Amino acid sequence: MPSALILGFDPQAVPGMDGDALRAALDRELARFGEHAIDVSAALIRPGEAAGSTVVAALSERDWDVVVIGGGIRKPEPALTFFEQVVNLVRRHAPRAAIAFNTGIGDSVEAAKRWL
Repeated sequence: MPSALILGFDPQAVPGMDGDALRAALDRELARFGEHAIDVSAALIRPGEAAGSTVVAALSERDWDVVVIGGGIRKPEPALTFFEQVVNLVRRHAPRAAIAFNTGIGDSVEAAKRWL
């Protein structure tokens, strides 16, 4: 069974957003992976100094077929340096994994399937 790792900010840590609604949307998307016979895990990152170690720990869990980097990490300009750090951590700690990008929580399956 192919495997996918979703990297995204912890919905409870996103200021000004409804963390419960975001988490519910993420849970629905994770369930969709099962419908497509893809083994999935999500690493929910809290901004701060430990964020890089959270990413490395998730990448080191197993050999991932694809790593989907969420839009919350990629899109806001203030997160640009963190996005660069995440891409380089994926390259270093999961070198055989494809890298995919979603546009939001609801199309992570499609992002992963482009590379599986």
